[in-house]
Amino acid sequence: MDASEGSRVLCHCHWQRYSQSGRVLADRLTLLVVHGLEGSSNSGYVRGITDLALRAGCNVIRMNMRNCGGTENWTPTLYHSGLSADVGGVLHHFQRRHALTRMAMIGYSMGGNLVLRLAGELGGNAPKWLLAVGAVSPVTDLAESADALHERANRLYERHFLVRLMERFRRKASLYPDRYTLSGLPRIRSIREFDDAIIAPHFGFTGADDYYFRASSARLVDTIGIPTLILHALDDPFIRMRPDTRERLFANPFVRLIESRHGGHCAFLAAKPRQADGDFHRHWAEEVVVRFTLAATTQRAEGERHGG
Repeated sequence: MDASEGSRVLCHCHWQRYSQSGRVLADRLTLLVVHGLEGSSNSGYVRGITDLALRAGCNVIRMNMRNCGGTENWTPTLYHSGLSADVGGVLHHFQRRHALTRMAMIGYSMGGNLVLRLAGELGGNAPKWLLAVGAVSPVTDLAESADALHERANRLYERHFLVRLMERFRRKASLYPDRYTLSGLPRIRSIREFDDAIIAPHFGFTGADDYYFRASSARLVDTIGIPTLILHALDDPFIRMRPDTRERLFANPFVRLIESRHGGHCAFLAAKPRQADGDFHRHWAEEVVVRFTLAATTQRAEGERHGG
């Protein structure tokens, strides 16, 4: 699918189809699922929610952000937490292509920030077919979460991300040597330093602070006008939600914020795995999000029948 700036993103689609004609069941709820930082459409949580949604009769689109899923040569740009327009572009592309009547977007971590940001940008002007939003462990406040990653207890997480980000940047430099160079880069020891030295200048931000402010979905949660579910674990090791962000989320009647005492980052392990259609599912967030989006679809349908 073509994104902006001459970029393409890779999506894997799973369609419910009519048995005889093979046409896509356009009236089924279609979930667009977006992964987190340095993840892909093959990340375990993406595959987990895809499996549940397919069993529930939904269509599913697994979206890779720019460069992810082995697509560094599909785009001359890098990627960052503010590219919500890419998510919107994917939604509109498939809605038009298959005349889809019910869609929802679900994001994990960085993907959660993207879907919340897009919902906030749309405000009260969301298309009629976009019915719900789900965000699991979303990075709503980028600056606070980036700094939390640099805390001593989280250095292993930060190193994991930094190693992969720098490896990706080296690949981009080899593919686009006229655009990217490794020479002159300072020693990068944190996510904040990576964003300040690499992301900010290549996307027109004045620095990491400017990038974090402009890309954070926290600035836009007041304007979300679509039924939205946010799952946030209080023991998440590095996602930090500002008190004022939390207050604005609770104040928005379209948003349901669930804060669990335990859950970690995108894990939300059940104390006892639930069995569904012969398979065991340990991650309860997946089931909750699928149920929420299906309920939003049902409520919209009932409202339409009653002239709402």
